[in-house]
Amino acid sequence: MAYAKTKLPQLPRASDRVTFIYVEHARINRNDGAVTVAENRGIVRIPAAMIGILLLGPGTDISHRAMELLGDTGTSVAWVGEHGIRQYAHGRSLSRTSRFLEKQAKLVSNTRTRLQVARSMYQMRFPEEDVSELTMQQLRAKEGARIRRLYRRISQEYGVRWDGRKYDPEDYQGGDPVNQALSSANVALYGLAYSAVSALGMASGLGFVHTGHDLSFVYDIADLYKAEITIPIAFRIASEYEPGDDVGRIARQNVRDAFSDGKTFARIVRDIQFLIGIGAQEDEQIIVDPLNLWDDKEGTIKYGVNYSEV
Repeated sequence: MAYAKTKLPQLPRASDRVTFIYVEHARINRNDGAVTVAENRGIVRIPAAMIGILLLGPGTDISHRAMELLGDTGTSVAWVGEHGIRQYAHGRSLSRTSRFLEKQAKLVSNTRTRLQVARSMYQMRFPEEDVSELTMQQLRAKEGARIRRLYRRISQEYGVRWDGRKYDPEDYQGGDPVNQALSSANVALYGLAYSAVSALGMASGLGFVHTGHDLSFVYDIADLYKAEITIPIAFRIASEYEPGDDVGRIARQNVRDAFSDGKTFARIVRDIQFLIGIGAQEDEQIIVDPLNLWDDKEGTIKYGVNYSEV
C-alpha cells in the first residue's frame, strides 16, 4: 500500500511531542500513520508524529515501512543497549534547516565564543553568581563542589548511603541500587536531550564543555538538568528499593513521568536557543529553508541556476 508523505507544516512542534518511548524484545511495524509495537502482552498502536525519540533496545525488530514513517514524521530513533546504557546509532532530525547547525559550528570553532557558551552553561547552574570571568578550570572545580554538596544533601534527605558515583557500562548489575538508578535515569535524560538536539538539526558531537565523543553536546545539555531531575529521582528509587526490583525499568518510568507534561522538552529547546543565540520563535514551527549555494561575496545564492548563462 502506498502512503502519502506527511507535509512538514502538518507535523507537531518538537515541544508538543511525547518525550521518549523505550522498546525492547518487540516487533515494530506500521499501520497507516502509526507504528505498532507487538510483544507477548499484545499490540500497541502509537501515532508516529507524536514521538520525540524512539529508543530501540535489545531484541527489537523494526520494519522498513516503520522506519520510513518515522523518517517522514521527523521522529528521532536511537538503537541502544540493555538498560539503555549504550547508544549504537541514531536516525534523522526533525528540522530541515541547517541554521542551528551552522551557528553551533561557528561558536564551537572559535575559542573565545566557545568559552562564552560554556560559561553560559555554567551560569545557568549558578544563577546567583557571576561566572563571566572564571576559567574553565575554575568552573569545573565549582561545579564539582556543587555536585558533591548535592549528593550529600539528597543522600541525607532520603536516608540512602552514598559512597560515590560508580559506573561501569560493562557491569551495570554490579552497581548498588542508587548507582543503577542514576545510570538508567541519566540515559533517559540523554535520550530527551538528544531528541531536542536532533530535532533542531544540530550536531550531537560538537560540544562546548564535553569534547571528543559523538554525544558531547548531548552531555553538555543533559548536565544542565541532572541536579533537579535525575539525581533526586535516583535517590528516591533507591530509598524504596526492594530485592528483585528492576531498577532500570523503574528509573525510566519515573523519568518519563517527570517529562510527561512536555515542559522539560520545551525548556531544553528554549535553553539551547538561548545558548547559541537564536530566537525562541524559531521552534514555533518547523523551519523549511530553501536549498542555496554558498558564495564568498553574497553569502547565499539561488540553487538550480546554471551560472554559466548568468
